[in-house]
Amino acid sequence: MDLQILSELSNDASISVPRLSKKIDVNSSVVYSRIKRLVKRKLIERFTIVVNDAELGYDVKALTGINMDTKKRDHVIEELFKINGVRKIAEVTGRFDILVTMYSKSLDQMHKMVSEKIGRIEGIQSSESFIEMKSRTKAMPYMPSKGND
Repeated sequence: MDLQILSELSNDASISVPRLSKKIDVNSSVVYSRIKRLVKRKLIERFTIVVNDAELGYDVKALTGINMDTKKRDHVIEELFKINGVRKIAEVTGRFDILVTMYSKSLDQMHKMVSEKIGRIEGIQSSESFIEMKSRTKAMPYMPSKGND
């Protein structure tokens, strides 16, 4: 039942408990207490919204892979977060040290962000940017698929 609740809330965190209980055919008070328990166990960290960046004019999204002097890691990350448009920084394995997710309102603005701001941060050795052309997202399936193992 917890996995059903997680799946439904992943699809729509704004669903009411009565509606959710009807959907999964479980009493509302049980669903409410299970949600409280999931929060307490930290399986649910928070209930949130998804903002449509394109509707706000942020039509360009890029991932930028960066190699840096690891001695200046904290400085580089701190400076990156000072740049408007930098949304997320992930330390990764592979050919880059970090991947930076950035949004801008135009390709020109993205170009300036990469060349004039990121390129001037002390400690960055190299970078390579990937402009997102189109993306598709699949919700994490918390319920086992019917017919599969």
